[in-house]
Amino acid sequence: MGTSESRREALAELKQRLRSLRVQRRLSMTALPGRAGLGRTTVSQALNGNGVPSEATVVALAGALRTEAEPLLRLRAQALPPTEPVGTTDGAVPDAERRFEDWYRRYVEQRYGQLSVIGLDLSRPERACWPLDAAYLSLELATRVRGIGTADGRGGMGAGPEVRVERAEQALAGQRRTLVRGLAGSGKSTLVQWLAVSTARRSLPPELAHLEGCLPFVLPLRTLVRRDALPAPHEYLAAIGCPRDDAQPAGWADRALVDGRVLLLVDGLDEVPQAQRAKTRQWLRELLAAYPQAAYLVTTRPSAVPEGWLADSDFTELTVRPMSTRDVSVFVTRWHAAAAANATSAQESAQLASLEEALKDTVRSQRDLARLTTTPLLCALVCALHRDRRGHLPHGRMELYEAALSMLLHRRDSERDIEAPEGLTFTEHQSVQLLQRLAYWLIRNGQTELDHDTARALIGDALPAMPRVAQQADADAVLIHLLARSGLLRQPTADTIDFVHRTFQDYLGAKAAIEARDIPLLVRHAHDDQWEDVLRMAVAHARPHERASLLRRLITRGDRTLKHRNRLHLLATACLEHATELDPAVREDVQRRTAALLPPRSVDEAHALAAVGPVILDLLPGPEGLEDDEAEAVVTTAGRIGGDAALTVMKKFRASTNVRVGSTLRADWGNFDAEDYAREVLAHVPGADHVVVASAEQLAALRHLRTPTIVNFSGDFTSSEITGAIRPEELQVLYVYNNSVLDDLKFLQAYTSLTDVSFRQCSNVVDLAPLAATPVTTLNLYESEVARIDDLRGLIRLTRLGLDLKLPLRNLEALPVDAELTSLWLGVLSCEHLRTLEGITRWPNITYLNLCGPLDGVSRITELPKLSCLMLQNRAGLSMLAELPSAPQIDELWLGTWKTEDDLAMAARALPNLKKLTISCHDNHRQVDLTPLRGMADLAINIHRADEVLGAEHFPPGAITRKPRPRT
Repeated sequence: MGTSESRREALAELKQRLRSLRVQRRLSMTALPGRAGLGRTTVSQALNGNGVPSEATVVALAGALRTEAEPLLRLRAQALPPTEPVGTTDGAVPDAERRFEDWYRRYVEQRYGQLSVIGLDLSRPERACWPLDAAYLSLELATRVRGIGTADGRGGMGAGPEVRVERAEQALAGQRRTLVRGLAGSGKSTLVQWLAVSTARRSLPPELAHLEGCLPFVLPLRTLVRRDALPAPHEYLAAIGCPRDDAQPAGWADRALVDGRVLLLVDGLDEVPQAQRAKTRQWLRELLAAYPQAAYLVTTRPSAVPEGWLADSDFTELTVRPMSTRDVSVFVTRWHAAAAANATSAQESAQLASLEEALKDTVRSQRDLARLTTTPLLCALVCALHRDRRGHLPHGRMELYEAALSMLLHRRDSERDIEAPEGLTFTEHQSVQLLQRLAYWLIRNGQTELDHDTARALIGDALPAMPRVAQQADADAVLIHLLARSGLLRQPTADTIDFVHRTFQDYLGAKAAIEARDIPLLVRHAHDDQWEDVLRMAVAHARPHERASLLRRLITRGDRTLKHRNRLHLLATACLEHATELDPAVREDVQRRTAALLPPRSVDEAHALAAVGPVILDLLPGPEGLEDDEAEAVVTTAGRIGGDAALTVMKKFRASTNVRVGSTLRADWGNFDAEDYAREVLAHVPGADHVVVASAEQLAALRHLRTPTIVNFSGDFTSSEITGAIRPEELQVLYVYNNSVLDDLKFLQAYTSLTDVSFRQCSNVVDLAPLAATPVTTLNLYESEVARIDDLRGLIRLTRLGLDLKLPLRNLEALPVDAELTSLWLGVLSCEHLRTLEGITRWPNITYLNLCGPLDGVSRITELPKLSCLMLQNRAGLSMLAELPSAPQIDELWLGTWKTEDDLAMAARALPNLKKLTISCHDNHRQVDLTPLRGMADLAINIHRADEVLGAEHFPPGAITRKPRPRT
């Protein structure tokens, strides 16, 4: 066996062992990187790529997979190519250069293998540095492509530009000349480091195979521009401070460039002073002319160079996209894993784990924080501040903005020793004053961007009052400086400007509004959700007397404006969080306005609060201290709003033993990311045996749960999709709604525990005969006219039957059901077609009867000796009892349709042994008179949604339950 073949076999065995261990440990490719503290791409390459993983990667994976590292390291050693002895040559690279290249690759891996974050207020410097493998996150990059059939901007269709968004490795696939644009802290430099390290260790993902074997040279322009001239190839190592630059073989870099074996990573065009950018471009052009075979990647902030700056040199332009919610979650996990690697005690490690979970919840629940953490830099800032302040970040929201602004406007450049690239030097306060003018103009005018002329005019108006700024430059130069250096502004088009983060725009605009004493303007726009955060931050910026005035005006406007009353009063309550000093009388006035709204006690109240919008999420209480109905309504409110902030609310209730809360948590997850919700909420709900599945994403997310026993499938799910998601031995109850693809029920015969099946609006479920070979005892058919009713005859195990369809018969005697039913439900459609209860006595064991429409022959139910519960709802009502002789066997009555004129004396006469009565009020019929039932001392009464209840004094305390509970 040849040596190379032995190496291939050793590498294949190493990767096979790692894959097998992952499967044995039941770790997904999402979970394994986090547990190992490695990047997802690094793990993917280690398990499936062509290259040999680094020693550190193997050790980290061994730890995560709970196995000994030594056997894996031996396989790795066998897979490595042999070291060339001195004096040999491979015919392409001289042996001296080979040795130097091997050293250089290790140097690059070590030098750039750690990621540092600048500008953090930390007590220990090591907290701002962690391994690249753990920290690197493959972000999304966007590029414009020419598409057919896109809007041409004139109302027609033409070959306009489309935007294609891909992960970094896909976007860079096959690209040898790339310009990457990204905002301050968006991850451009981290991408450069990852490319350098991955190329040096020959561990690039398959998509970047065109760079395999290249030598990476990282050229940070902020360092290079301080030289008299930009470096030539033989000066690259000296320019970056490499201690062995003198040891490189003569002409080594030049030859590698000529041969196309170099990846040149030019980082930070924006950090070159404006006057030198033309010179830098010429330097790049000369490199491209001299070394056309080399690969180039150049990074810049968007505003530093115009679009198409290098297009004539065949550069593809890519733009770093903001981090997604999932990216932020992954980043937070990796940040804390890296921090835990440097922990000095088990207590510190445990604290970091707790902080990670708390921070994820905080970012989700605080919408402004979620909008803020869209770049790795700001996400790292939040992580660091959260740790430094021991998890108290949510209470220092304004401090977070101040820290972030300080970092972006001043400290980041000063700590990187970047001095006045545009020749201008502003203090942080001066920058804030100028930026808040732009922010406030956008807010006042309801705009998201402004044109260059307006921005210049706004700055020009400010300069006479800012002589130290005016002495340095005119308005145009000041605007260019703010675009290039502030990290807060960007140019979405060549002629427009906007803020990178809406949060910063609102923060600065609110500050400007308070300084301008524009409190009436703020209150006038308070009903507009676009002004919500501006109002809250204005309260934080305001002095105590201004704060009191703002809140008084806000609740007064709410008192006078019925249409916006709930929103304005709730917004005032939300603002109290930022009122660090406030007149107690004002605080009491605000809190009194919302006492009748919070916490909600019913579904109706929950829906009304949800209509106010996400602002309500910050005010929802619990779970501690809530009654059961309040807890259910709070969860309903959050579930109706949805999104990451609402997910945090749902998560608080996941351990609740309240059956209604658990049911709501399982039903209300269509407004959330399915993967996150299943993993973070459903997997923790006690007895979570019931789940609703309404999308492919929810179906896939079931893998995070123990197999549920009750499942509602809503939508077009095939039988194979159902069987693939639910194990046959587990499923007991199956509901299938709105399904047009299911046409064969034979697959249900494999479900040996299935007892309850329901089909609603299943347009192709015709043949019911396969159910005869199942243990099904309960069947419900809703609006399923195509179902073959004659097949019911074969279902001899049925005990419970529900029908809401156009029955082709006129009485129950003709219904082809020979089983011994104990429960019968007849929906609106079935009642319309039957018209009578004649024939119901053929099932003498019926204990439960639910009628949804008027029927003749109601007197026949007196002949059902075991009937204990009667439900009348929809079109059925209390009047049906008029023809009912005394039915002493019935002890429970449910009236789902109530009319104010209904007389309960009818129920007292027909049902003398009534023990439980439930009444649901709707529409304008919300008054209930219980007086006719006086004397029925043992009667328990539940009344839903009534505005007024008369006759309650005739019943002992606790006999009457009202939902929602009346507010005193």
